[in-house]
Amino acid sequence: MSYDVETLSLDDQFEQIIAAGDKLEIRDFLNDQNISDVAHLINEYPDYTAQIVANMAIHRAASVFKILDLSQQKQIVQELPPFITAELLNELPADDRTDFLEELPNEVIRDLIKLLDPKERKITLALLGYPEDSVGRLMTPDYVYVYANNTVEEVFAIIRKVAKNSETIDVIYIINEKGELVDDIRIRDIILAAPEKRVDELLDGRVIALKVNDDQEHANQVFQMNNRVALPVIDDNNILLGIVTIDDMLWVANEEYSEDMQKIGGTEALDEPYLDVPFFKLMRKRAGWLVILFLGEMLTATAMAYFNDEIAKATVLTFFIPLIMSSGGNSGSQASTLIIQAMAVGDVKLYDWWRVMRREILSGFTLGGILGTIGFTRIVLWHYLMQHGVIQDLYGIHWLLIASTVGVSIIGVILWGTIAGSMLPIILKRAGADPAASSAPFVATLVDVTGLVIYFSVAYLFLRGILL
Repeated sequence: MSYDVETLSLDDQFEQIIAAGDKLEIRDFLNDQNISDVAHLINEYPDYTAQIVANMAIHRAASVFKILDLSQQKQIVQELPPFITAELLNELPADDRTDFLEELPNEVIRDLIKLLDPKERKITLALLGYPEDSVGRLMTPDYVYVYANNTVEEVFAIIRKVAKNSETIDVIYIINEKGELVDDIRIRDIILAAPEKRVDELLDGRVIALKVNDDQEHANQVFQMNNRVALPVIDDNNILLGIVTIDDMLWVANEEYSEDMQKIGGTEALDEPYLDVPFFKLMRKRAGWLVILFLGEMLTATAMAYFNDEIAKATVLTFFIPLIMSSGGNSGSQASTLIIQAMAVGDVKLYDWWRVMRREILSGFTLGGILGTIGFTRIVLWHYLMQHGVIQDLYGIHWLLIASTVGVSIIGVILWGTIAGSMLPIILKRAGADPAASSAPFVATLVDVTGLVIYFSVAYLFLRGILL
């Protein structure tokens, strides 16, 4: 079959080849494409997902499988013949295979592990034995290591012998006879060194390593701070167990970002694509926080009931309740989101709490002053229009006291909102919880209730003996 590749799009070429049904031509076509282009075809033609993977060279199929969504990976494993599934899983790097398996039910994991070669099965079981979200789940045991007394020429011989199955050879790791990590060295330094030079003459002693039980989020921060493409993973005895590569960290960063965004929005992390989440599971993830927020908002009614006498005496105060509540909630949500994001990227640490508080106190006064002035001006302007008969008189002869009450209340509520919103993520982090759990809706609810207390307390101070 012939076609003009210069005029046909990738999708058109694929459709023509599939229509022809020549398996050899399909295989050649898919093996000639970039991995990202094959992933595009799988996204565009979901009915052909398993067929696409089955008709690729197994090493290329594994490369495509790694970058697909979990739902697509599950579809492939379900539809492929068992012998191809076995080849695919055995070909996957240990860390990517573990990342896929840990998302499956236990009974499915048991069935798939049976398909692995004995060596790969042992590695996979070892990785699955580490805590969830730990560095151990991410590391690959495929790396190149040498000894300090090796010469550069011997290092090259080792690389040629074992590097084929290594995930990266950008960095070579040096261990001693006990398997302890001594140092690491860039391949660039090996290439530029004389063949007879010994490895220990090239070492600088500045090795940076991750602990196998370190949190993945911590590992991501270490990568960012040190600009590395791979980092060694050791146990508590400094034994080199494996390495973690930057591509794994990019996936971790993406997952952490998605989880934080979902939590900031006031829901539990979904852990899988939105459209793949079963309906009742989605409801369970969302309902919990909504119930908590609803119960929290019920305290607003309690607070208003407490000030019922004041409201009855000065109904004009009720006009500004939505304004006061929304201002405080918005300022708290702003501060909470900013601090959660800053903590996620490492800009803010626990010991920065006082610097954050001082900054937010100043921000609260400044922002409160701006909005308080606008609120004050609004009442003054309305009173002016009332005097000239443009609109109905709402505030009466005590309009200036009411304007002052609203202005000062807004300053107090926004100040409290910024302090609460900025400190709550730090408090949660200090307690060992996820700062993202202090979501914007949660902070807004908290500030709504306390904002009413602040508002009516200020009103009582300004209007006691006059309207109250």
